[in-house]
Amino acid sequence: MDQPNTENLNRRQFVKLIAGGAAAAMPIAGCRGELLTSKKAEGKPPNIIFLLTDDQRWDTLGCMGNPIIQTPNMDDLAANGVLFTHAFVTTSICACSRASILSGQYVRRHGINNFSTSFSEQALAQTYPLLLRSAGYRIGCVGKHGVGRGSDFPVDKYDVWFGCPGQCSPYERKDKDGSYKHLTQIFGEQTIEFLQGCSKNKPFCLSVNFKAPHVQDSDPRQFIPDRAYKDLYKDVTIPTPETADPRYFDALPEFLRTSEARRRWNKRFSTPEKFQESVKNYYRLIYGVDVVIGKVRAELERLNLADNTIIILIGDNGFYLGEHGLAGKWFPHEESIRVPLVVFDPRAPEKLRGLTRDEFALNIDIAPTILQFAGLNPPPQMQGQSLLPLLTGKRTKWRSDFFYEHLFAHRIIPKTEALRTPRFKYARYIDFDYEELYDLKSDPQETQNLAKDQKYRQTLISLRKRCNDLLRKAKGT
Repeated sequence: MDQPNTENLNRRQFVKLIAGGAAAAMPIAGCRGELLTSKKAEGKPPNIIFLLTDDQRWDTLGCMGNPIIQTPNMDDLAANGVLFTHAFVTTSICACSRASILSGQYVRRHGINNFSTSFSEQALAQTYPLLLRSAGYRIGCVGKHGVGRGSDFPVDKYDVWFGCPGQCSPYERKDKDGSYKHLTQIFGEQTIEFLQGCSKNKPFCLSVNFKAPHVQDSDPRQFIPDRAYKDLYKDVTIPTPETADPRYFDALPEFLRTSEARRRWNKRFSTPEKFQESVKNYYRLIYGVDVVIGKVRAELERLNLADNTIIILIGDNGFYLGEHGLAGKWFPHEESIRVPLVVFDPRAPEKLRGLTRDEFALNIDIAPTILQFAGLNPPPQMQGQSLLPLLTGKRTKWRSDFFYEHLFAHRIIPKTEALRTPRFKYARYIDFDYEELYDLKSDPQETQNLAKDQKYRQTLISLRKRCNDLLRKAKGT
């Protein structure tokens, strides 16, 4: 089938097209940049920089169709790399998702389902950074590690450790001279410090774990961007999501209307003024990350490392911006589980630059992808799939659906399991015996629960069975 022509599409048209699952591999519209001209470093293992943002949802990139947010450096990575339009996490909460990224496993397999549990020694040895170190890589960690307590961090297992515990509070800090400095800027400086200790004779893998755009929960301002960007978007009015209309919140079951997601909505989005301030500051935090990415790429060029350094960017989970009258993440709505994902390989030929892929890519795919980039076989206990076959621009056999789980124990965050297919989403709230079924083709904003519609009874039964099958696979049984 011929690929659709996206040459003249504006960003809104483009995002509408990809949301419907259009082309499997096509040039990115609205994300064009000059192609890198570096030659492939024959025979040398590539360097790898893995960039992880916190709470960044899938549509907060210019190249994903957002006409307001400014992300020129992220867009340039996509324009010269591969953009995954349907990337998701298998659990939408920081610690669990980060453990899944490191291990390539579902939560039910790696068992890290809270903020205090660390990897065992045996499990840690099978995470992608330590496997790379065993293969001769120099490895480093910058920023919000997010797995376990600080006292349990694997500091001595890394060559360079700039990781910080918890939420790495606060955002606003002072340097040794007493001058203001934003946390994102500090992470950027630590990243550059690591790079300056590298050489062309030893490959490296650096994991950079931004806190942004996560809120500062203890601060009434919630979103605290760099002061340098306080005027960014000041003359813009952010459109209110359609599903922010109270009637969509009123249609939710009571246990969601009284959940933690509603409590946080009151802090962030309960008035038009709060909504504008929160979303603009959320965008400003993402812009701060984008600025750091530009500085890191410039340093790679200065150090003559750029030609052989792969950059991967993904979010650890999505984030409600008032949709359904909610805030936070956790639940199986698209806003919560869908994330940006870009893979930039400077060694790739020009014909493989600026591609999009609409297959389901998951956070558990990151570890096997990084290992395969380094020429290593992912260990059999990894449940994700290497994305390398999708980076060729060719159609290939791939997953047609995926399982989602959120079992984090919290008094007012209901536990969930879900199945996402190209057309449908089946979800269940375990403690409340409540099911949801959405036809994403006709209802992409998930407003009409069809679980009790008799016309969809067989679909519900089939999806429920498939969800159970994938649950058993996630457990490894």
